[in-house]
Amino acid sequence: MTTITDAEFEEVAGLAPGVVRRYLSGKGWSAERDLSGAELWEWKPQDEPGPPYELLVPMQRRRDYAGRVADILETLAVVEARPPGAILREMRLPPVDWQFLRLVPPGPSGTAPLLDLVSALTGLKDLHTAAASSALNPLAVQPAQKPLLVKDHVAAVRLDQTRVGSYVIAAHTPLPEGPYGGHDRAGQGALFDQTELDRRSLFEMQPSEPFARRVSRLLYAGVTCAHAAAEQTLSGDSVPRVEHMASAGLSANLCEALVRIAGEERRDFSLSFAWSSERPVEQPSPPVAINPRQTEALEAVAKDLRERLGREDGAMLHGVVTKLHWDVSPREATVYGSLLHGDSPRHRRVRVVLRAEDIDRATEAGRNGWEVMVRGDLEPRGTGVRMRGVTEFVVRPD
Repeated sequence: MTTITDAEFEEVAGLAPGVVRRYLSGKGWSAERDLSGAELWEWKPQDEPGPPYELLVPMQRRRDYAGRVADILETLAVVEARPPGAILREMRLPPVDWQFLRLVPPGPSGTAPLLDLVSALTGLKDLHTAAASSALNPLAVQPAQKPLLVKDHVAAVRLDQTRVGSYVIAAHTPLPEGPYGGHDRAGQGALFDQTELDRRSLFEMQPSEPFARRVSRLLYAGVTCAHAAAEQTLSGDSVPRVEHMASAGLSANLCEALVRIAGEERRDFSLSFAWSSERPVEQPSPPVAINPRQTEALEAVAKDLRERLGREDGAMLHGVVTKLHWDVSPREATVYGSLLHGDSPRHRRVRVVLRAEDIDRATEAGRNGWEVMVRGDLEPRGTGVRMRGVTEFVVRPD
């Protein structure tokens, strides 16, 4: 049995009974029966034989309250194989949804190469960005420019201490505070139903559902759909049409984020989810594992979605005019430069449909090799892209 420190004993004395019960409910414990001034809670590991673990949880603050909660904390430290201080700190968190990213890097357990972590953390950030974008407007290809609400959500996501495992990154999303009642309230119900992916009403924000929970749901649903899309790609040896899954959070952006997590070495990884007991979820949400072959398939799915549906409004292009096309109407120019997609600029050739007032500017810029800045709407064009609806065409002479 792990013994808590004197400082931790003082902290547990300040925990409200509802905070302790909320934590237990979130970890899968259940209240079995009421006793005199307390509740008996149980937890049965699925892969361990024998009787369940039991905890006697006080309902009110009495003379021995701190000692009882200290006993609970010491038992949890054994069950979870974590220091009591880490559990105590998590108990004091506000209601949160958790995401656990388990990496399988080479080397000793509990360590990971720096480059693997950089890719994984960038991909995790992009996952939240994609899910938050889908929560506002479900599209198969999300635009590069993100609304403020999406940026605020990503800024609110917190990383926690790593967990037991090969290398587990723990992240949590705060939810609005509410009255405790996780263990005896009706659950939220289904996260999503793959047989109803084409029914948009299933994913409309539920009354009183906070935005952060909707993002968590679409993150889980989107990752699950991405895994299914990868399996369909591998089994059929071709990329299926999966844009109907956009309402469940699937997008080219989310697939690209999963590819980024795998890194250049295409490592195995898995994502698991835990839901705040303040807003319990009834539908099971098993972990989703992605292997290297599925990563390659997801890369193909993302490319297919972008090529077929990748219209992007208000994109910004910086580059130089390499060719003018006088044989089409309206006239066009090829600009080679940097398309700003989020934080990652990429260089490519873009056919720009010119406005009448842009023709002379494009001609002079092409003749002198001057840089141009063009803003307009991107759309697929064969194996490339075209920019229409130009709203700005600025020439920057040397």
